[in-house]
Amino acid sequence: MRARMIELSWSGLRVPAIAVELDCSQKTVRCWLHRFNRLGLQGLDDLGGQGRKRRITEQERSQIISLVKTIPPGRLRWEPVGELWAFDESGPPEWTLDSLATAAQAEGIEVGRSQVRRILLAEGVRWRRTRSWMRSKDPDFVPKGQGSSASTPTRPTVRR
Repeated sequence: MRARMIELSWSGLRVPAIAVELDCSQKTVRCWLHRFNRLGLQGLDDLGGQGRKRRITEQERSQIISLVKTIPPGRLRWEPVGELWAFDESGPPEWTLDSLATAAQAEGIEVGRSQVRRILLAEGVRWRRTRSWMRSKDPDFVPKGQGSSASTPTRPTVRR
């Protein structure tokens, strides 16, 4: 449309006629004609710097994405001795948007839950809903292993 304004002006049409032809205001036509006269063809391009600046830098975005790849502080791990332990028992066992936002704020990045979500979606990070599982309070749970009880009957296999 901007180039068409210039073309119509060069063909001899006046500003009101160009505005009617292109269905825009006379002020818009004058603005683009003056800018073309000042800057040439580059004047028809959009100027940079329009809109609000980003709140967080690219480095902070990459820090948030790298947080997702780390192990959450509350997740249980096996020690070499054979015991379960967590780096921070009060921390989350799985990453959630809220826990990621809190961890980012602890690193000095001012970001909210919804911003974390937008960053992860933009980077293509996918997540699933976590399934809950039970932890046994039995101190002998690990040594007992996963074997089934001898009193539990086995199901006969069906032959077809």
